Amino acid sequence: MDTRRTILWMIFSFSLLLLWNNWQVHNGRPSLFGLGENTVQTDKPAAQGATKDAGVPTHVATPTAPGQAATSTAAGTGVPAQDVEHVGQQVHVKTDVFDLTFDTLGAQLVQAELLKYKALDGSGDPMMLLDDAPGRIYLAQTGVVGAPQGQSYPTHLTPFTLVSQDTSGDTTTVVFEATSDQVKVVKTFTLHKDSYDIHVRHDIYNLGDAAIDPSVYLQLTRDGNDPPNTSGFYSTFTGPVVYSSEEKFQKIDFDDLIEGKAKYVQQADDGWIGMVQHYFASAWVPAEGASRTNQALRVADNLYAVRTIEPVGTIAPGEHQSIDSQLWTGPQDQQAMSEVAPGLDVVVDYGWVTIIAKPMFKFMTWLHSLLGNWGWTIVALTLLIKLVFYPLSAASYRSMAKMKLVAPRMKTLRDKYGDDKAKLNAAMMEMYRTEKINPLGGCLPMVVQIPVFIALYWVLLASVEMRGAPWILWIHDLSVRDPWFILPAVMMATMFLQIKLNPTPPDPTQAKIMMIMPLVFGGMMFFFPAGLVLYWCVNNAISLVQQRVIMSKLDKEKAASASS
Repeated sequence: MDTRRTILWMIFSFSLLLLWNNWQVHNGRPSLFGLGENTVQTDKPAAQGATKDAGVPTHVATPTAPGQAATSTAAGTGVPAQDVEHVGQQVHVKTDVFDLTFDTLGAQLVQAELLKYKALDGSGDPMMLLDDAPGRIYLAQTGVVGAPQGQSYPTHLTPFTLVSQDTSGDTTTVVFEATSDQVKVVKTFTLHKDSYDIHVRHDIYNLGDAAIDPSVYLQLTRDGNDPPNTSGFYSTFTGPVVYSSEEKFQKIDFDDLIEGKAKYVQQADDGWIGMVQHYFASAWVPAEGASRTNQALRVADNLYAVRTIEPVGTIAPGEHQSIDSQLWTGPQDQQAMSEVAPGLDVVVDYGWVTIIAKPMFKFMTWLHSLLGNWGWTIVALTLLIKLVFYPLSAASYRSMAKMKLVAPRMKTLRDKYGDDKAKLNAAMMEMYRTEKINPLGGCLPMVVQIPVFIALYWVLLASVEMRGAPWILWIHDLSVRDPWFILPAVMMATMFLQIKLNPTPPDPTQAKIMMIMPLVFGGMMFFFPAGLVLYWCVNNAISLVQQRVIMSKLDKEKAASASS
């Protein structure tokens, strides 16, 4: 019984810990589990040497004449720092999934509306991922560096000219061109129907009389503000990421960039760099096998960049070289992203339960292809999980039912031995052996379900497929909390009924804890995604039916035994 009491206290303490953690995050304090959001409205003073290492000046010069690039650069890289005031012309490109805006200053991608996803502000407007609006800076940029001292090749601060914009069948092509210091750069963006993967080609022409040795940089620049409508009751990551075969997926906190403590693979021959936020991501993917240098840094107050710099090689006079890359900017669609580059799908981060969550998500995707509704998919998944664990659950419920039948004898033993716990425990263990009861049997279903519960929590929290997915009636989005708190109330009621069906613990303290548990878990569920609460409600309902059926069978067996 001491073991059972310990398990109950552990469950109760863990529940209180989760509640306290959610309260801390809601009030802007760091998560106890180290997965807190990045809320960076204004920078702290940079740590000694942080700006020096990045080589980013605090002031950015703006081009003063056509063809003249800004001279303010990141020392040691030749990559210009960001100027958030764009002075070029806008070029709009629309596909079935995108409404893109390019700026001819640098041929930057400054806005990306995702037409198949709605903004969470209730306006009904499309989701804006990339943006150049104040307070929402998030840009995709490229350029060419490596010019001799006193010169500058076309960068993301160089005025470009729109050469062509053509749509042929399912393919749209946009071409920009700029020349600086005898080097012409042609940027070609190719978009395809129903795809968030943009093919980007840089053609670099040497128009001078001497050989050049340039490099192409691919960069994502973003402020440190949280995405709109970020919840304070669960933790998601916003910030730069780097992926390589050497170290796999590496997140970089904005605070670490401020303090100069960021650790990631800087030299690689594969992988990609990106910016992630809840449900969405952008990533630059250079060609596999090409040597590149990765950098993540603070470029200004509350402005950060992650980039990869790829050497082009020597280009003789009159010759040119082409560098191909891919830009993903859109939802964290695991299937589509995995086809773009190895490891790109791991931006959907399930944490330490990935080994369970990944197969669970794939199975749920298959179920959804049959049912067509994510709510009913969760219901079906719950039924199948209960079916798989039925032998274990049946044995546990049978054990609990037997304990309820011997509850009067338990009370007699407590009255007989009073405060002599040693004799009381010995007598109870003897009774358990005689009646073939496992006192821990009732705890097994909950223990087994905890990893599944946590895995499903991360699947529902991190999978963009749940965003905006309706179930029935009042549940219009399974990724957010129940607007009317009906499911949490149902969960508390079913959990309370389960406790009533179970034997009352002999220890009064245990009995009080068990009665508090529905309130604790129900309180937590008020802030959790509706899809997760739906799973728990269905799970409890099925458990109630199973318990009732097993207890009825035991009652009949007992009656038959008494009559014989």
